[in-house]
Amino acid sequence: MNEAKILIEKITEGIQEKKGKNIVVADLTGIGDTICKYFVICQGNSPSQVTAIVESVREYVRKEVQEKPVGIDGLRNAAWVAMDYCDILVHVFLPEVRNFYDLEHLWADAKLTQIPDLD
Repeated sequence: MNEAKILIEKITEGIQEKKGKNIVVADLTGIGDTICKYFVICQGNSPSQVTAIVESVREYVRKEVQEKPVGIDGLRNAAWVAMDYCDILVHVFLPEVRNFYDLEHLWADAKLTQIPDLD
């Protein structure tokens, strides 16, 4: 399994650990001129859950694959937090913010993979 796939798996586990919902992996590798190779998109029901998901992802990835995000943006109001792992951008949204920006539709050319919720 390549590094990106392992990283996506660990990010997903971190999201699921805090009951993040509606996880979608967008594969952007077939699209030219993108800022990264993959998006991992999910949502939490409250700013505190969004923050907990971000912390969980950071911990899981650090423990399992010794990677740290290059940057994390959006924690102040925790409506949309982006975590930058170079080739992979993790987006953790509140549901209404996710619906508003609709990244999946914006990147409709990407190959989208839905990860089932754990409950």
